[in-house]
Amino acid sequence: MSTARCVWRTTLLLGLFVGLYAPVTNALSAQILGLSEATIEDINAAFNSGTLTSERLVELYLARIQAYDQDGPRLNAVLWLNDQALETARILDEERRMSGPRSPLHGIPVVLKDNIDTADMPTTAGSLLLAGSLPPDDAFIVEKLRNAGAIILAKLNMSELASGVTMSSVGGFIRNPHDIERSPAGSSGGTGAAISAAFAQLGIGTDTGGSVRGPTTANGIAGLKPTHGLLSRDGIVPLALSFDMAGPMARHVYDVAAMLGVMTGIDPDDVATSKSSNRFETNYTQFLDVRALGDARIGIARDFLGQDTEVDWIIEASLEAMRAEGATVVDVHFPQWFLDVKGDWYTTIRWREFRAQIPEYLATIGREYPKTLSEMVERSMKIMSLTPEGGTPNPTRWSLLVQEEESGTLDDHEYIAMKNYGLPMAQSIVAGLMDAQDLDVIVYPTSPTRPS
Repeated sequence: MSTARCVWRTTLLLGLFVGLYAPVTNALSAQILGLSEATIEDINAAFNSGTLTSERLVELYLARIQAYDQDGPRLNAVLWLNDQALETARILDEERRMSGPRSPLHGIPVVLKDNIDTADMPTTAGSLLLAGSLPPDDAFIVEKLRNAGAIILAKLNMSELASGVTMSSVGGFIRNPHDIERSPAGSSGGTGAAISAAFAQLGIGTDTGGSVRGPTTANGIAGLKPTHGLLSRDGIVPLALSFDMAGPMARHVYDVAAMLGVMTGIDPDDVATSKSSNRFETNYTQFLDVRALGDARIGIARDFLGQDTEVDWIIEASLEAMRAEGATVVDVHFPQWFLDVKGDWYTTIRWREFRAQIPEYLATIGREYPKTLSEMVERSMKIMSLTPEGGTPNPTRWSLLVQEEESGTLDDHEYIAMKNYGLPMAQSIVAGLMDAQDLDVIVYPTSPTRPS
């Protein structure tokens, strides 16, 4: 399957999902129009013509954050603003005038999920257990973004420690900009809401079991969980390294592709990136091709339909649009036993890996913070009995810490069986379905129901 086909299918599906939810207010709709329609290409054209500067672009986004996150509907997506963003924009504007742009992201504002390390802003993963933690350096992908001339504008609210309900003890609940009574999904809900509400041009989330893809759907934007090993996880608070990946999120598929290429590269601090050696690209926009569906064979996984008629309608409309472009669509079904056990397989690995892997990250931050999951549990139980100043108790997530602590180790038979046999079996099942029907891709709804 070509990369071009994959990206075009993503465009088609996401474009249809955008129309599902109406904006929360007419004011928001009117204000968002200009910024939300512009791609990175459009912004760079405005930079080059002199009609826009990076400084002015940052000012526009900061004004939107003030109007819709701090005031107005109070989306509660932003935790920290970079107080050097405007000065950085001025420096990058001058650099553009003197020597030209470093990359297509030169002077472009980017917002980050708060589990991604930044040396100039706290990284708490949304948890009071890590409140005020300032990492020693930037995450690998953040360093790549800054080197490309991107401006890190803000750190964003998230599901605490990248799991559980769409709230954090640091920032509270996040609201969906299309309907503030609905969830923006998680765990990258802050990124999804911020990009949908045009608080920045680009955003980064992380995805273990759907945490980029869910907020992408719930907020009507574009997003991608890259292949494991394509992007470094260095400097990202782990949830389960067998599944963890950072992923680009934006209002346009072109922007997702442009940002992805800037962040790729081999990182000696993340051995998984060696899998992408001689295989990664630095420009994925070259693979965007509106003609790519012409001879594609697409499988639709019917097992994930039938729970919400509106979602089903959108999927069927998407499939019809693909057929109109020349694609052949084939129904596929996963074995029922696999559908029944896949959740347990995931939890077996996810919980044990968090218990084993979080201490390595905790060792990189200050001595005043917990160093093991056991210490996190102990401190959370103390906080839960109080009303912490400047925070919101999160008993749902903190109770899950106890289950993760009691789940087991990487040496137990259940984990070894799932890691060494369960995951390869799942991959074989998917590959077998594709081979049997000669498919290029299998598609299905990111979520079988609308946001709750």
